[in-house]
Amino acid sequence: MPSRIEDYALIGDRQTAALVARDGSIDWLCFPRFDSGACFAALLGTPEHGRWQIAPAEPTRSVRRRYWPGTLILETEHETERGVVSVIDWMPARDAAPDVMRLVVGRRGVVPLRMELIIRFDYGWVVPWVQRTPDGIRATAGPDTLFLHTPVPLHGEDLRTVAEFTVAAGDRVPFALTWSPTYAPVPFALDPVHELDATAAWWRAWSDRCTYEGAYRDDVLRSLITLKALTYAPTGGIIAAPTTSLPELIGGVRNWDYRYCWLRDATFTLYALMAGGYLDEAQAFRTWLVNSAAGEPAKLQIMYGLSGERRITELTLGWLPGYEGSAPVRIGNAAYDQHQLDVYGELMDALHLARRSGLTRSDEAWQVQRAVMGFLETAWREPDEGIWEIRGPRRHFTHSKVMAWVAMDRAVRAVERFGLPGDAATWRRLRDEIHAEVCARGFDRGLNSFVQHYGSTDVDASLLMLPLVGFLPATDPRMVGTVAAIQARLSRDGFVERYATRSGVDGLPPGEGAFLLCSFWLADNLALQGRVGEARALFERLLSLRNDVGLLAEEYDPSAGRLVGNFPQAFSHVGLINTARNLDHAGGPAEDRQHP
Repeated sequence: MPSRIEDYALIGDRQTAALVARDGSIDWLCFPRFDSGACFAALLGTPEHGRWQIAPAEPTRSVRRRYWPGTLILETEHETERGVVSVIDWMPARDAAPDVMRLVVGRRGVVPLRMELIIRFDYGWVVPWVQRTPDGIRATAGPDTLFLHTPVPLHGEDLRTVAEFTVAAGDRVPFALTWSPTYAPVPFALDPVHELDATAAWWRAWSDRCTYEGAYRDDVLRSLITLKALTYAPTGGIIAAPTTSLPELIGGVRNWDYRYCWLRDATFTLYALMAGGYLDEAQAFRTWLVNSAAGEPAKLQIMYGLSGERRITELTLGWLPGYEGSAPVRIGNAAYDQHQLDVYGELMDALHLARRSGLTRSDEAWQVQRAVMGFLETAWREPDEGIWEIRGPRRHFTHSKVMAWVAMDRAVRAVERFGLPGDAATWRRLRDEIHAEVCARGFDRGLNSFVQHYGSTDVDASLLMLPLVGFLPATDPRMVGTVAAIQARLSRDGFVERYATRSGVDGLPPGEGAFLLCSFWLADNLALQGRVGEARALFERLLSLRNDVGLLAEEYDPSAGRLVGNFPQAFSHVGLINTARNLDHAGGPAEDRQHP
């Protein structure tokens, strides 16, 4: 079985990433991009589906690990009866070819170690042809080739490459794994010791640019580093997570591919980047948004590929049993083809924030926005699949209508505040019409709460967004009632579920964990209502859910006491950054968005 989700740490080069378990096994790695086929897929199956482990060859007394301060360099320290050894894992900044590097360092005594490399291209499907090289091996299958460079003698054993070696105090034993297209020239082998120093210097220089100085600086900086690691450097797009099919319920079927870029949380992401002072990253993300959204407004998608690719066909990989038996394993995501009204509001809101925050002017952005508004003037009346990508029938979701209101509101403000050309009178009229309709049809007086969709008596965590986008003040009695209803109906051990999956609204079997981003939203609402002590207590509990190196998954299962869902989840860390800022002082993102 793979390790627990919370037992993994992330390394990456801002184009792809790997997950490293506490036992020294890299169980997930896609080359050369986040969304490429995995060469190590043990995360979703067994070691025979691909992994790379370096660990003591004798029982360990303890394992301690940490990131080097301000970096994405992971150090795992293993203590055995004979001594202590560290394995340092990192990925250098990308040059011509991607690399994973590992440096074994003797700290005390003499420790025997074993290395086991099982390469299985195409998500554990393809066993490569392995050849010896002067300093390691070359493994080839079709278009993919991996080179392992190390001074340690290697040998084959049952379709895997293994090595046994001993490390004494002061010894440093390097390993470098490099991917290359099979038909390209053989890439130059880099020196791991030099690359370690260079990688540490790069990350520390980046971290030193962080301008956030609030009470949670260390927590925020670690989340910002995670966001940077999940940014596809060539385009500026930020993926939701580097994994696919980690289940929202262990043993369940809610297993989705998150290695793509969602429009939905664009505004929150921009706030998070700007809270840290990372305007270049915000600018790159804004450019990615505009380029991806360009085209026919009716075909605006909720998610895109790393470079704005539109077709993300969903497939099932039947040969993988899934994480702890959670099948099916999926690659691609069929939700890309859904109609979700809220993304139009997210796009308009994000570009409005970019404009008023002083990012470089983009005439192309306003051209895209005007085209979107022309479509939305009538499309807002139609039902959709909603924020949670339900696979049931379309409905008039309250949150979706609110985000259509956001689109109209930000369009009006673009004309009135920035003097951009547009039909502000029509947008102002539609803004008022949508607001009135939502308050009339999306609010249940008997429940004293807004509801998931028109005619429903269920609540939904997305309703926590209403104050966060400026639709109503958090202190409005209707929002106070809505927060109370969500706490009563969707709270599990104080954490918030997205919606009642047992209602059948999503067309899937019931059951999932509490959604961490929604729990951060609840903390934001409590703070805006003046319940700062409750908000801070919830935030501190959310911080306590992070693993030992500060990472969060998409969800948390309070019953099992485990992180669940894809990992690490970018927007859980976005929520952490923004809520920390909201709790620090007035003028945080939650308050700011009430006065856009």
